[in-house]
Amino acid sequence: MEDERIILAALDGLAAAFNAHDIDAIMGFFAEECSLDLPRGPDPHGSRYTGRDGVRRGLMTRFETTPDVHYGEIEHFVSGATGISKWLLTGTTRTGAQVRVRGCDFYTFRDGRVIRKDSYWKIVV
Repeated sequence: MEDERIILAALDGLAAAFNAHDIDAIMGFFAEECSLDLPRGPDPHGSRYTGRDGVRRGLMTRFETTPDVHYGEIEHFVSGATGISKWLLTGTTRTGAQVRVRGCDFYTFRDGRVIRKDSYWKIVV
């Protein structure tokens, strides 16, 4: 069973790295064998990226589409090997559209590293 203090510290570190737009620091929390599910995509799970290179590529889409993206009002929860981060994403897309949306990430940890990140956010119309 994962140490919940280690997972909470990792969630704090991930949030700081995301807000710093530091992809190398973000990837430092991920295991070699990892996956990422983003909300948008053709399948019920959205878009899936696997392996460190794939996950890096998937995560970079957030910084590319919303260069000033920021995660605020962050709350973390841990149960066993699962960490959850709730947040308010704000930013401006490359087309100038303002984004303000609540969402959450479900992380699965093994040996203190992320093996799966599954992201969800509200649909704002």
